[in-house]
Amino acid sequence: MAQSVGFIGLGLMGKPMARNLLRAGFPLTVHNRSQGAVQELVAEGAAAADSPRALAERVEVVFSCLPGPADVETVYLGENGVLAGARPGSILVDMSTIDPGTHQKIAARAAERGIGYLDAPVSGGTTGARDGTLTIMVGGPAEVLERVRPALQAMGQRIYHIGPVGTGAVVKLINNMMSAINALGVIEGLVLGTKYGIDPAVIYEVCSNSSAGSRTLTGTATAVLQRDFAPGFMIDLMHKDVGLAVELGKQLKVRTLAAALAQQVLQEAQAAGLGRAGTAAQIIPLERSAGVEVRPFQTAG
Repeated sequence: MAQSVGFIGLGLMGKPMARNLLRAGFPLTVHNRSQGAVQELVAEGAAAADSPRALAERVEVVFSCLPGPADVETVYLGENGVLAGARPGSILVDMSTIDPGTHQKIAARAAERGIGYLDAPVSGGTTGARDGTLTIMVGGPAEVLERVRPALQAMGQRIYHIGPVGTGAVVKLINNMMSAINALGVIEGLVLGTKYGIDPAVIYEVCSNSSAGSRTLTGTATAVLQRDFAPGFMIDLMHKDVGLAVELGKQLKVRTLAAALAQQVLQEAQAAGLGRAGTAAQIIPLERSAGVEVRPFQTAG
């Protein structure tokens, strides 16, 4: 029989990830603060739990995908949290994007009770979550990873074992830091070229086939040119992630100057009321200050 699994956190990423576990045949129990997503998955065959503790009491493996470090710590270590209900031999897998220290703290508490713990943040956005094509970066014991690999394969195509607990989180923070730095160059380039009078669609095509080409260019420029700022990944969350990377740099005494600039641009977008928009919306404050809007030029005739 398939492992019984639980999923805590049914947001933009968590809900489709949990749905893929259900579709793959895993008996699924879910918990979320807001009940709409819970009822949606219950209608598809999942069971509901009214607390992280109650969920952990029922399943062999707990997955979670939550907004930030404080949320993860509360869900796992709170009075009614996962560790209050998890049994020896069970496995906990947090897939949030948070700092390595929080993972290490929870893992140590779990180990005291004979419970396995992995940090397993993901990349691929809401499309990857929906399609089960996420990249998953795992920190923790290899033998624990192997026990949950089938469930992870229901959610992602590429599963990387990075190293001990916390290392998956570090690689994810580096990935998002790099992406945010790249996006800063994309938005400045598109606005600069548009201000000069060049069709930004042409800029995008040329740069995509030149040394500036990247997945971040493709994703950001496509969203901007289509004026589609729906939150595949919100500015608020990217600001949090880049901030965690900058803080890690401070701890390790590694300069993260470009990341700090990217963080400030995201903060500018938050101040403009764009925090819950998709990350490409960070271009809007620069457009306003430059007096242009980045749209494809109309074709004559």
